[in-house]
Amino acid sequence: MNEHTTHQKVALITGANKGIGRATAEQLAALGMTVLIGARDSRRGEEAAAAVRAAGGDAHAVILDVTDPATVQETARWVEERFGHLDVLVNNAGITGSGQVSPQDARDQVPSSVDLDMVRAVFETNVFGVIALTNALLPLLRRSPAPRIVNVSSAAGSLTINSIPDGPLAGLPTSAAYSPSKTALNALTVQYANELRKDGILVNAADPGFVDTDINNHTGYLTTAQGAAVVVRLATLGADGPTGGFFSEGGPVPW
Repeated sequence: MNEHTTHQKVALITGANKGIGRATAEQLAALGMTVLIGARDSRRGEEAAAAVRAAGGDAHAVILDVTDPATVQETARWVEERFGHLDVLVNNAGITGSGQVSPQDARDQVPSSVDLDMVRAVFETNVFGVIALTNALLPLLRRSPAPRIVNVSSAAGSLTINSIPDGPLAGLPTSAAYSPSKTALNALTVQYANELRKDGILVNAADPGFVDTDINNHTGYLTTAQGAAVVVRLATLGADGPTGGFFSEGGPVPW
């Protein structure tokens, strides 16, 4: 049985127990959405959901590892049973493969010496996990009057920015795992947008900017709330909003 007899907007955010994912959940809850906080660790997910509820929002923790088909299918089953639909999917969960280090210290990402198993692990989460979860939840998104999918990407996935010798990413180790995974995610975003445009499902990629999170060992200069702003904007687009695009809070990001 569905929890809501009227159409209550429901958003699922992966990797939402901390960082940009948690800030996104907080902001969407503040807008009146029911937020489902996807997290691999049940305790951390419950703590994040409790904090959102304490602030007046409606939040539920969901045990979700996007690389685990069993939890992906269980999540889809639970959302259908509890709510009957899904309005927003934010594919936020992501890893660098290098662990909690600053970008300039990620020497294990150099292409000529990268560990292939690390590359595979990064793609499992950042690309294949997005496909698995999105496809599992598409039937529920199709039941929404205004479904939105936001893939949290990075300027590191921009071929244009990466190819500028003296550009903003110059001086960092060349990334053979994280950056290509985000480039692939951008390409995937376009392909989903092309397929789902006719169904009114808007699919976009977000570049939150250089945010202070675990993923860069807290070397970022933006707050998680600032990073989440563009994600929330894309999650709440009107019917005339863009689809198949790549955006930061400042506007379109070059592919």
